[in-house]
Amino acid sequence: MKKYIIFLVLTIVNINLYAQRMVYKQKSLELNTGLLNTEKVGKNFFINLTLNSFAKYGNYWIWGAEYQKRTADYKNGEIPLENFLGEAGYSLKLLSDARKFITLNGAITGVAGYESVNRGDSVLMDGGVLNNRDGFVFGSGGRISLETYLSDRIVFMLQGRIRVLWGTDLQRFRPSTGVGLRFNF
Repeated sequence: MKKYIIFLVLTIVNINLYAQRMVYKQKSLELNTGLLNTEKVGKNFFINLTLNSFAKYGNYWIWGAEYQKRTADYKNGEIPLENFLGEAGYSLKLLSDARKFITLNGAITGVAGYESVNRGDSVLMDGGVLNNRDGFVFGSGGRISLETYLSDRIVFMLQGRIRVLWGTDLQRFRPSTGVGLRFNF
C-alpha cells in the first residue's frame, strides 16, 4: 500500500498546473491609452479605464470611462476638442490557443458622453465665431484586441477601435489604436 501512495504522490507532483484564465464571473480592471490619429501624436490621444466581468467561454462584459483630447488647426493656433465618454458592451473571444495565453477578441459597445469644443468658448482668438457647439454625443463602437498574459493576473493588450458618434458637429467616424494593461482579481 505504501508503494501505491508514494507513486500517487510523485505522479501528482510531476503534473504541470496552469493558472485558470478568463474564469466565469472573474473581474478585471483595464487601463488603455492610445492615439486618435498619427498627426500631432502628443495632442491627439485617449485614456480609458474599464471594468470587465468575464462571462462563459472567455467572453466578457465591458464598462468603461474614457477621456479623449484632440486638436484642430486654426490659422496660427489650435482649437482643443475634448470628449468625456462612457461605454458598455460585450467582447467575444474570436481565437485563442489552448491555454488562453494569447487571445484575439472582438467587441461591440454602446457609447454616450459629452463633447467640448474650444472649452465651451465660441469666440476664437482672432474674433471668429465657432458654429460647432458643446453637447451630448451618443453612438456605437467596435474594437478588436490582441491579448497576451504577462503573468497569471496581468494581461498586455494591443487594440484597434472605431467609434461612430451622433450629436456631434465634428467627425462622425473616429478610429484609434492603443495599448493597455488588464489586472485580473
